[in-house]
Amino acid sequence: MPKIAQYSDLTLRPRSLDQKLYRWFHNEIRTSVLEGKLAPGIRLPSSRSLARQYGVSRGAVVAAFEQLCSEGVVECRVGSGTFVRRTLPGVPAEAKRSNSREAGVESGASLSSRGSFLVRHPFPKIWSNRSAPVFRVGLPAVGAFPTGLWSRIGARRFRQSTPLLLSYGETLGYRPLRNAIAQYLGLARGVKCTADEVMITTGTQQSLDFVARLLLDPGDRILVEDPGYPGAVSQFRAAGARVVAVPVDEQGFNCAAGRRGYKGARMAYVTPSCQFPLGVTMTLSRRLELLKWAKKNNAWVFEDDYDGAFRFSGRPLATLRSLDASGCVIYSNSFNKLLFPTLRLGFLLVPPRLVDAVTAAKSAIERFPPVLDQTILCDFITEGHLGRHLRRMREMYANRLEVMVRAAREKLSGFMDLSPVHTGLQALGWLAEGIDDAEACRSAALNGVDSVALSTLTIDRSMPPAMLLGVASADDRTILRGIDGLATVLRGLKKRT
Repeated sequence: MPKIAQYSDLTLRPRSLDQKLYRWFHNEIRTSVLEGKLAPGIRLPSSRSLARQYGVSRGAVVAAFEQLCSEGVVECRVGSGTFVRRTLPGVPAEAKRSNSREAGVESGASLSSRGSFLVRHPFPKIWSNRSAPVFRVGLPAVGAFPTGLWSRIGARRFRQSTPLLLSYGETLGYRPLRNAIAQYLGLARGVKCTADEVMITTGTQQSLDFVARLLLDPGDRILVEDPGYPGAVSQFRAAGARVVAVPVDEQGFNCAAGRRGYKGARMAYVTPSCQFPLGVTMTLSRRLELLKWAKKNNAWVFEDDYDGAFRFSGRPLATLRSLDASGCVIYSNSFNKLLFPTLRLGFLLVPPRLVDAVTAAKSAIERFPPVLDQTILCDFITEGHLGRHLRRMREMYANRLEVMVRAAREKLSGFMDLSPVHTGLQALGWLAEGIDDAEACRSAALNGVDSVALSTLTIDRSMPPAMLLGVASADDRTILRGIDGLATVLRGLKKRT
């Protein structure tokens, strides 16, 4: 039989001096029911336990229950207890007036300016149909993740857990995991670092928020790629920073263009390994120019390496951090796309001169992140499972990309041209003249195809129409169906031009 929900404790407001015990219990329970604080069907504490909890006679509680039962608010079942009725009578006008008087006038307290901004600008929607089975942007192949292996590691960790593991952790995160990340970065991304420079976060958004709080003051200018990742733009603007759009071309981010706003900027945000959304890789000369600019202007560089591990030809390129000699690059990455989104584990790699400041700030904002998931991830990395999983995923994603490109070349010719993809989990399809990308995305969403309009990812620029398509989450058959659906949509839109 299903377990019946009940309240082990019932919190009542204090009794006024001139109010009888019986009437107090009756009014408080009745009000809690009518206001929805006590859900229909819930079992109330026994009269004996209520009397003991509030130090009153049981008779007063029983009398209140009996009155509530006669009013149809509760029902008393012999041998089972007292329950809130599932179907309640209407609320009398006197009860509404009484509740209104007790509630009083609403407070005039309001949101802060930053809180108001966040309410007006929630996380940007980077999809057109979240339930669509194909071309979901930013979603890895979660069905291919080895959940059995992960659960076995987790079960082992729980069996071996110690009081120390269940106690307070380190501010920057579980040290063995931070050490494993430092070793992984050295081998896979060419970055020399130590565990002391690694801070565990829940992912890119928390990393952006933390850095903005620590390093940016309201009014500070920050250089951001245009087009670029809207989640970063919203974070920086919420922190009060002035976003300065920097055009991206086939060589990537170009801060050497000499625009007036660049000189006094406090920070630059870049995705050099796989620019979002254009997919280009920042050239070595551009990387060195950016580092030179940062050193000259005493500025920071936030390197978001969200897709750097998924390069389909050759080894992943060297990171900005590995080229940084002046200690200005803050490197960010996340395991949420490498493994699965609900993991909620990422990290920041900060320059040595920032470690003390980061530790102090982190202790004030969040004392330490949850530890047990970190221990599982640590074992997953140190036992070699992460490397094997990434190799399998690169091969799978490369195959799925090939299926998409071949099908698009055959069925989307004249409607869309896919840009070459060498790195990352998304492809950009340039639309034929006369097709509006926002309208194309809306129409595709109705046909089970997810996508993002390029026009929604720009800041100041006006660009040709294009659709951003995810290449990772769908299998070959679903990709082919998606291309067929997209061809139908684009053919119809093209006929109207």
